[in-house]
Amino acid sequence: MKTDLFDFVLPGHLIAQTPAARRSASRLLVYDRGKDRVEHRQFTDIVEYFAPGDLLILNSSRVIPARIFTVAGQHGGAGYEILFVRQLENHSFEAMVRPGRKFRPGRQHQLPGGRSVDVVAVLDSGLRVLRATDGEDILPVFREFGEMPLPPYITSRESTPDRYQTVYSSIEGSIAAPTAGLHFDDQVFAALAEKQVKVAEVILHVGLGTFKPIEADSIAEHRMHEEVFYVSEQTADLFRQTRQSGGRIWACGTTSVRTLESAMNAAGELTTGWQSTDCFITPGYQFRAVDRFITNFHLPRSTLIVLVAAFCGREKVLELYQEAIAKEYRFYSFGDSMLLL
Repeated sequence: MKTDLFDFVLPGHLIAQTPAARRSASRLLVYDRGKDRVEHRQFTDIVEYFAPGDLLILNSSRVIPARIFTVAGQHGGAGYEILFVRQLENHSFEAMVRPGRKFRPGRQHQLPGGRSVDVVAVLDSGLRVLRATDGEDILPVFREFGEMPLPPYITSRESTPDRYQTVYSSIEGSIAAPTAGLHFDDQVFAALAEKQVKVAEVILHVGLGTFKPIEADSIAEHRMHEEVFYVSEQTADLFRQTRQSGGRIWACGTTSVRTLESAMNAAGELTTGWQSTDCFITPGYQFRAVDRFITNFHLPRSTLIVLVAAFCGREKVLELYQEAIAKEYRFYSFGDSMLLL
């Protein structure tokens, strides 16, 4: 399929620059695939669509303050950007850098706090492999001096860093938030517990695979960047029990969907432990793990909108987006939410 088929025009004022005043105060567009029916609700209303015994699965990965800028030093200048992408062996890591010409193999750059990194290699993708000059773990420098890696379309810096984390995030490793989870707060979780809805967690550390744009003319030519994920024995057991009892599996966000679908084995159960995936879900894919799906409104021509189209149909998702635009829903990371039944 042509990538252009997943394009749409979004008025700039609908790109959410700040989160809602309260996490669950966002709006919720609900689409029932079986009835071909659309409803416009508030996110707190989502509890009404759950049944006792359903299982909600969340991605509990936590965002690293992954963007850092070099300082002037003996071997490099100030203000060059380094975006941590993922950890490699021997305390080296992949990174996106700007400007690229300043990050050739053999170069060294000073970071805030007195430590430095060496440029080890330039990858075919344009990413750099960097390594701490002292051979130690570099993540403490990012934790102390790094900035939240907000997407470039968010130009406002009014929101606090914690609003780009889910309230249940626990395991550090993502360079972008699993944004569908940003709407959940204690009020919603309390209502779900009262309704006897089970909640489980997986981990997928969000990297380039999730947000790298599709540059090819055809989606079939796009290659996903590999991301690591984790499924616990407890989550696999809850998944199995829910399926056996007739409950429905709810996935919060595209990363949870990709984790569950990647972990499914031939027996219809979840494979546990740390794994990796470059799964690109496109129209025609047969979902095996997910019954219901919570997601935000995504960028045009992205792997995320393609995944949503695989779940409810390409023409339908574009139709829903046009309705959301007409009703002035807020889009992207800090925007409103969709529920696909």
